[in-house]
Amino acid sequence: MKAALPLHKFVVAAFAAGLALAVAAGPGLAGPKEDAAELDRLFAALKEADAADAGMLESDIWRLWSRSGSPAMDLLLERGEKAVAQGDYEAALDHLTALTDHAPDFAEGWNQRAIAWFHLGRFGQSVEDIRRTLALNPRHFGAMVGFGAILEAMERPDQALEVYRAALAIHPHLEGIDEAVKRLEAEVAGQEL
Repeated sequence: MKAALPLHKFVVAAFAAGLALAVAAGPGLAGPKEDAAELDRLFAALKEADAADAGMLESDIWRLWSRSGSPAMDLLLERGEKAVAQGDYEAALDHLTALTDHAPDFAEGWNQRAIAWFHLGRFGQSVEDIRRTLALNPRHFGAMVGFGAILEAMERPDQALEVYRAALAIHPHLEGIDEAVKRLEAEVAGQEL
């Protein structure tokens, strides 16, 4: 697995740079500015919610994140997401690249393109788009989970665990991530023995 090491260094450096940009950028928004107060309210409620209410709050967050403020850009996002869902990653990249070209400040365009890159096994490009997503929207727990999945695929359980914990700090009820944390904690503890 020596070939993965240079990519790992790139991945970690890109993520660190993205977090630094995210902190410098402030709260960041994925959609229209008028959604800021609503997102703040939803995230505050998410931290206090039980598992049953968390799903509804998460859906509301994703709905706001998916609003670019432009019907044309929203259509590109919709087409890109549909292509990803159908497994047509090249078509998804076409739509999502057009979206990121025309709306570079729309975080969800970068996030969805990161997903397409991930499915194509192009982790470096996926991480770069995750970095852009987090620079624009530091609370994007979906991008964090994607980055954790890349780190797991690269057999970097300690870094994946750190990223998953950061995602859970934002969204304590992320489906499947508690189990991933427990699994990775056991794996990392086993490596330390």
